[in-house]
Amino acid sequence: MYKIFLCLAMVACSYIACDAQITAPKFGDGIRIVAADSSFYMKAGFRFQTLYVGEWRKNEGESSYDHRSHSFLIRRSRLKFDGWVLSPRVLFKAELALTNRDQSGGNTTEFRNAPNTLLDASLEYKFTKGFSVLFGQRKLPGNRERVISSGDLQLVDRSLLNSRYTSDRDVGVHFKTNHKVGGQFYMKEVFAISQGEGRNVTAGNFGGLSYMFRTELFPMGYFAKKGDYVGGATVQEDTPKLSIGASYEINKNAVRERGHQGSFFQSEDGTYLGRDMKTIFVDAMFKYQGFSFMGEYANKTVTDDDPFVYESDNTLIGRYFTGTGINLVAGHHFDKNYELTVRYTSINPMEGVASDEEEYTFGFSKYFMKHKLKIQTDLVFRNTVGSNNKILWRFQTDLHF
Repeated sequence: MYKIFLCLAMVACSYIACDAQITAPKFGDGIRIVAADSSFYMKAGFRFQTLYVGEWRKNEGESSYDHRSHSFLIRRSRLKFDGWVLSPRVLFKAELALTNRDQSGGNTTEFRNAPNTLLDASLEYKFTKGFSVLFGQRKLPGNRERVISSGDLQLVDRSLLNSRYTSDRDVGVHFKTNHKVGGQFYMKEVFAISQGEGRNVTAGNFGGLSYMFRTELFPMGYFAKKGDYVGGATVQEDTPKLSIGASYEINKNAVRERGHQGSFFQSEDGTYLGRDMKTIFVDAMFKYQGFSFMGEYANKTVTDDDPFVYESDNTLIGRYFTGTGINLVAGHHFDKNYELTVRYTSINPMEGVASDEEEYTFGFSKYFMKHKLKIQTDLVFRNTVGSNNKILWRFQTDLHF
């Protein structure tokens, strides 16, 4: 799919090159194309991450970390396109995943046995300065860490809270507002209605729709360069800035184990089985000069607090991943463009769903062009109750044209 898309993009660029203005202002700002008649604008970008992971595991009852493994990966490789058509009020965004790691999880009948190549594809219209409507496939307005781009993360990767409880991406419509309350106090709201089964499902809808509302408060004014959704303090705030956010979602008759992600619950006769899933996220981002802090809380439940799904003959089909989690991250950005970061994450699934997990992460980042060119490494200590414990060492390079 993406090869066809690339060919079409190259043909289109060569066709318009004679009349359109094509520029590359500086490293990290992508290639910019403006039509000669100013009828459209597009920015095209490419990025990739190379990753090494060393893992040392200690099984329950053992005294030392004797089980070792090593992996070299292209963690992510993506093409991004965004801009506007006819008017700056009509915005579009598209993003493609090129690596197998990014495309995993789509080879079932719900996805027409095709890889999950498409990440984002959306069109947004700004009716007024403070109100817009977006239609298409995008990240849902859930936990803050998920909405932060993987290229703007403060550590090598997102936390266990995100991997266990995130709502991720889905197809639907978003209604977005922002307004000034008074002085430097601002508010933003997003209400999203989506299919409920996650990205790239082609044969849905199997359950019901998902409804998510998010509100954010900015009592000290907006962050510089949208820093409330950028990890670390690569852009330092001269005055303290705080964002407090809360999201609530009800996914009606959810038929996947994590709501928008995970395995589908399907009986022997092909019927999809589901229950209402409710998710609450509360988070905050604070930055001042070189210091940054982010905190998140997640709570996921299903109807009757019963996560187990059974066949008509009481055979267990699967279980919803429900429970709570917290994630706390603090870091300091120093003058020579390096940053030290610590993170604590705790996951507490419902009994019988999975084991409790704790994770301690210590990270170092060196920024050459903020998040556009950087190297990051971190050391992770993961403790899983009743199971194996792990030590992970990760080293990653990140390049974003």
